Amino acid sequence: MNVIESSSALTDGVALPSQYLTFMLGGEQYAVGILHIKEIIEYGAIATVPMMPDCVRGVINLRGAVVPVMDLSARFGHGPGAVGRRSCIVIVEAGDAGGEGKQVLGMLVDAVNAAVEIDAGEIEPAPSFGTRIRPDFIAGMGKHNGRFVTLLDIERVLSSEEIVEMARAS
Repeated sequence: MNVIESSSALTDGVALPSQYLTFMLGGEQYAVGILHIKEIIEYGAIATVPMMPDCVRGVINLRGAVVPVMDLSARFGHGPGAVGRRSCIVIVEAGDAGGEGKQVLGMLVDAVNAAVEIDAGEIEPAPSFGTRIRPDFIAGMGKHNGRFVTLLDIERVLSSEEIVEMARAS
């Protein structure tokens, strides 16, 4: 069995369903490929870092490692996310376009829903307009339980190069 980039697999030329972690953010449902997820932790104390863009909440200590935490609501241009009782930090591993390997980051989300399977045939291309987030952040629109779920391109959303540029500008 070969694993391809979108985390769906092929067996005898037939695409198998891909697994995604779904979560809520500002009343919208989003999903990230399960292969990027390392763990989900309870929202706790985040140390702020001076001169960071608004979308970087700060850093946490994760078993001795310093992990930056991104506020996805702010990253999507909706202002800082409100922390509620179901808020949590999704720890993800994303490839770095600068060739420095994998980077571990946290994403602040309103609530984690579930891990779901979405057939490759149930994924539509990202719309070019009409979304509440930048179109280049969207890998596709998956259909699950009769509703659309926005599948995020985690490499774009967590682009360290773009975050560094934002930090320089602020």
